Amino acid sequence: SRSRLIRSASHLSKKTRHNFYKKQLNLRIKMQQASGKVLTLESMNPCVKRLEYAVRGPIVARATQLEKELKSGATKPFSEVIRCNIGDCHAMGQKPITFLRQVIAVLSDPSLMDSDRYPADVKARAKRILEGCGGGSVGAYSASCGVPVIREDCAKYIEARDGIPANPENIFLTSGASEAVKAVLELLATGQEGADQPGVMVPIPQYPLYSASISQYNLQTVPYYLEESDNWSLSQAELRRAYDEAVGKCKPRALVVINPGNPTGQVLRKEIIEDVIRFAKEKNLFILADEVYQHNVYAEGAKFYSFKQVLHGMGDAYFKEMELASFMSASKGYMGECGFRGGYCELVNMDPEVQAMLYKQLSARLCSVVMGQAILDVIMNPPKPDEPSFAEHEREKSQVLGDLKLKAQMATETFNSIPGMRCNPVQGAMYAFPSIELPPKLIEEAKAKGMQPDAMYCTALLEEKGVCVVPGSGFGQRPGTYHFRMTILPPVEKLKKVMQIFKEFHESYVNRYK
Repeated sequence: SRSRLIRSASHLSKKTRHNFYKKQLNLRIKMQQASGKVLTLESMNPCVKRLEYAVRGPIVARATQLEKELKSGATKPFSEVIRCNIGDCHAMGQKPITFLRQVIAVLSDPSLMDSDRYPADVKARAKRILEGCGGGSVGAYSASCGVPVIREDCAKYIEARDGIPANPENIFLTSGASEAVKAVLELLATGQEGADQPGVMVPIPQYPLYSASISQYNLQTVPYYLEESDNWSLSQAELRRAYDEAVGKCKPRALVVINPGNPTGQVLRKEIIEDVIRFAKEKNLFILADEVYQHNVYAEGAKFYSFKQVLHGMGDAYFKEMELASFMSASKGYMGECGFRGGYCELVNMDPEVQAMLYKQLSARLCSVVMGQAILDVIMNPPKPDEPSFAEHEREKSQVLGDLKLKAQMATETFNSIPGMRCNPVQGAMYAFPSIELPPKLIEEAKAKGMQPDAMYCTALLEEKGVCVVPGSGFGQRPGTYHFRMTILPPVEKLKKVMQIFKEFHESYVNRYK
């Protein structure tokens, strides 16, 4: 079965796993050919087969299996699997923001407009959204780029954030930011191969959405390394190295920047963003700014600057010429509403004819999830100081962000206290990405098993302690270095438990190979 195939290859290195799958696929191809199927692994889109997504990879599949085994009464060295592998806020115990869910409740059941249970500002938000929906119902299709009043509220949010006007016509709404990222990346694909194949510069470590989508659309990944010694910052020198090495192998056309960083948790300084923009202008690159964690900034002195805001501050030569797509989501921040799938993309200086083609492409999927659009609208247009829900909303928002700040500090301090681990300050986002020193014998054993050393480490952590994290090899890392990504989303007391587990596990596990 597919699940057995995944488990049997879950600990292998990428090369060994590729060979393993190739043998298995060849066997299946013969069987499928004999079956007379039109769509087989041999005849299907090869770009889809190349796609990999570590955040939901083999170790996570094993975590799911362990949970099933525990429920069936199996005896394990732990009583629960603690999932620290993905930024799924509510799954980790975060409570929904009351105001957001109240508006959603009224949108779902407009008869609640007559109820005394809901404050006037909740009803006002719901009324405005419903008036923008066909037939006054969120069950109707919206315009392909989104409900007009919600696009308007996104524009007002951006203007308030950056101090720069935003045009609703340059904003389109999507089912999560991921859909928007994929829509823009697809525009870059030309179908050309070799030296003319479009390349996309992607940070390493990176969020696997990018490498997966780049494979899906037959683009070429151009990796540039973040500077771990400078708190995962990036430099023009490294961007140039990556660009120059790619020329001749592909044609770099775009540059991805994730700020605040996933999986690395850094918040870029303004001068770094300026350097990135200068480089992109010099090389004529389209910028994709992943800014979904813009509310998640914790470190003292750290501040979120949007690429659009910095672009504007650099003058007309940049602001009126540089092509930029920026992305925002309802899934992160203090909201964590992952399941509603709400997101937006703002386009800056895109060729109007290309933008028309993009919007035509979006019309083929009719529209994004309207309830996702609605929850995004409430985030864009939160309660004002003179409205009845303001105090409760601010208290809940502050509680979530305050807990995340505490947990960011806890993770940083704990990992740095463990011999053989080092962790840059978690300045923002929802993740720690510590480096781990692994003994030569452990590395040799992992290679003999066809495994990545950090994957072997994370697998042992899961099997022995029930803690699920993602190996750094799933995000990319400098050769010879090893990491893992851990979300800081578990409740404070549970994260304390996880930190204690790491203290006990790391030393014990590493010492077995000394």
